[in-house]
Amino acid sequence: MYATIEIDRDNLTIMGVKFTDLKTLEGVANALGSNMFEGFEPTQKGIEIIRDYVTGKISLSELVVAAKQKAYV
Repeated sequence: MYATIEIDRDNLTIMGVKFTDLKTLEGVANALGSNMFEGFEPTQKGIEIIRDYVTGKISLSELVVAAKQKAYV
């Protein structure tokens, strides 16, 4: 079943998670949408982790550790 997520382009948020610019928000939103078709169920924490990786705040190895630890739940 398809679920929707809250995307607010005016306030630059996805499910309440703040982004610094529209380009990053739209890139993450597109990636989320693609993964949701494969069964991924995004959470605020998961979106924060993805945002932090995309913006360079965390490294790929830190992203992998977070995924293995299921920190996105």
